[in-house]
Amino acid sequence: MDIGVAIFEDNLLLRESLYQLINGTAGLHCTGAFPSCDDLIFNLEKSKPNVVLMDIQMPGTNGVDAVKIIRENFPGIKIIMQTVVEDENRIFASICNGASGYLLKNTAPSRLLQSIVEVNEGGAPMTPSIAQKVLEKFRSNSPVSSEELDDLSQREKEILECLVEGMSYKMIASARKISIDTVRFHIRNIYEKLHVSSKSEAVVKAIKGKIV
Repeated sequence: MDIGVAIFEDNLLLRESLYQLINGTAGLHCTGAFPSCDDLIFNLEKSKPNVVLMDIQMPGTNGVDAVKIIRENFPGIKIIMQTVVEDENRIFASICNGASGYLLKNTAPSRLLQSIVEVNEGGAPMTPSIAQKVLEKFRSNSPVSSEELDDLSQREKEILECLVEGMSYKMIASARKISIDTVRFHIRNIYEKLHVSSKSEAVVKAIKGKIV
């Protein structure tokens, strides 16, 4: 059976080229090509892909947020992120939200096609330069010490868990029944106690240290 692929790409020329490339390849079939993620759930229910090619910089609902939505509603779909910029924070946010692969848009067509097959079989294809950044990021984040873990209050651990789940500040405030300013206050404390400076670093450290 062919591997069904859905494309989410706002650039019309690139979207059409990917559509033609996939449909012209034996064993693959493009089930849909969409310019935005605003009707994401409806479009995925309609197209029923095995693999999604997701542009990280989409208008409206961005690619990073779309990954989380897909994971929550279609856990069996594999997701390959595509970008023109090696943005570390977005790379890690995408991975933590559930993306299975991460490729630059200048990846050779043959490698892109190979990556679709690879991710469908359970692999995690990445452009070499991005894979290197992932390794460097994990190496640079020192293990969480027992002191760091003990320093976090129960509320801070709850909020850190929300960050790992990909929730926005507004969503955390609603879920924990606190104000957004209070969320910001707790997150500043989390960053300070874990010795990190961004959400992606906090998430990586939480996962590595098994805090949540």
